[in-house]
Amino acid sequence: MGDEIKSALEIAMEKVEKLGEVTDEERLRWKNVPLGEKLAARYLKQNLNLLVELGKFDEDAKKYVIEGFQDVLIRNIELPRNDYLRKKNKRVMDGVKLLKNDKVSAENVFSRMRRIFEHYVEQGEQQRKQAYESLKAEVEARIQQALKQQMGSLANMKINVESQPQFQEEWRRMLAQLDMQYISVLNEYKKELSAIS
Repeated sequence: MGDEIKSALEIAMEKVEKLGEVTDEERLRWKNVPLGEKLAARYLKQNLNLLVELGKFDEDAKKYVIEGFQDVLIRNIELPRNDYLRKKNKRVMDGVKLLKNDKVSAENVFSRMRRIFEHYVEQGEQQRKQAYESLKAEVEARIQQALKQQMGSLANMKINVESQPQFQEEWRRMLAQLDMQYISVLNEYKKELSAIS
């Protein structure tokens, strides 16, 4: 039994040796990407001067801080479901654009994102209202039908469909389905933005 444990340990050590030594560059990355992520969280919550904050890092560390910072910010771009998210998206875009070397390409992606956001707010809102009313009528008809079968002619009472758990669950599912169209396009734009230097 002791030999098996020893040989398993030896195998593990051989695998570790094959991986090679951790380079200084990898250590620098491991240390500074999380600092960039924390800086992004602070940037989103506070009104801090990004260039001043980045100036606190030496050049070797700064590129990894920026990498962590941008990754977090880009992940935080969301559909503008409310005014808070609209403002947050603008702040995220401002921060990312400030750090991109290819500002023209970044602005092109942001421009397409803004068009998606406008469509989501304008036509998307109309789609959501129509879907809501359609679902409400459909669920109300189903409930009335079920009541008629159970209670006969006494079933003509008015029901607040919107408060029914069945309606709320179906509406959440439908809303997620409607939003998914926008989210998939937005995710493509995020990937494109991440690839810009």
